[in-house]
Amino acid sequence: MIVESYVQGVSTRKVEELVQSLGVEHLSKSQVSRLARDLDEQVKAFRERPLEGRYRYLWLDALVFKCREGGRIANVAGLVAVGVHESGRREVLGLDVVTGEDGAGWLAFLRSLKARGLSGVELVISDAHAGLRDAIAAVLRGASWQRCRTHFMRNLLVRVPKSAQSLVATLVRSIFMQPDAESVHAQRARIVDQLTPRFADAAKMLADAEEILAFTAFPKEHWRQIWSNNPQERLNREIRRRSDVVGIFPNRASLIRLVGAVLAEMSDD
Repeated sequence: MIVESYVQGVSTRKVEELVQSLGVEHLSKSQVSRLARDLDEQVKAFRERPLEGRYRYLWLDALVFKCREGGRIANVAGLVAVGVHESGRREVLGLDVVTGEDGAGWLAFLRSLKARGLSGVELVISDAHAGLRDAIAAVLRGASWQRCRTHFMRNLLVRVPKSAQSLVATLVRSIFMQPDAESVHAQRARIVDQLTPRFADAAKMLADAEEILAFTAFPKEHWRQIWSNNPQERLNREIRRRSDVVGIFPNRASLIRLVGAVLAEMSDD
């Protein structure tokens, strides 16, 4: 019960109140932590399990957490990979914690997925994290990259006056409402032409961003799932809901323990 409460994001104080209602007089933070370590073997098995079969689509994302390291509080990045198996099921493929979202961290993470058997990746969906594109090219050769359209839109709108952002967002969204790949590319060209006279910087950014249309090379019924990282938002919200209770993790092991347990549970769902 205590371990399950920990995974569900129940605070130590509330866990203590709960066990007291069951007749346990006192439960220290260290006792809760020792009990929570029972999760380590389960999380280790989940993170290191072989990846069998082929995964056509791969979503990559990173979340920043606060963690104590070397006597100070540091920001660390939790790298998460989600894939769609050839059978059609979506599953969490991997988790790692690195110092920063640089190319070296992503490269090591993707290599670990390959070593466990990741294969068949045709499209990788992610934000434009530093070094990530180079890591994808080096490890997942032949895979296309779809830049998350939601994150791209945020970056594009900062190049537009606030008074015009709603208009520009509506125009850009129309690109993704087209019925086929040819129409999508044609609409992008039309929107670039419309934006150029008033918003040259935004127009150039849109014209150069071929990677936001990589989804058009895949079946139309998949487009809404693969043109952004939005399918991972529920996963990220659930991780945040439970990690926010902790606030600052005492070490990386505790971070991996909690986030890994959450991801294992969500993957089963």
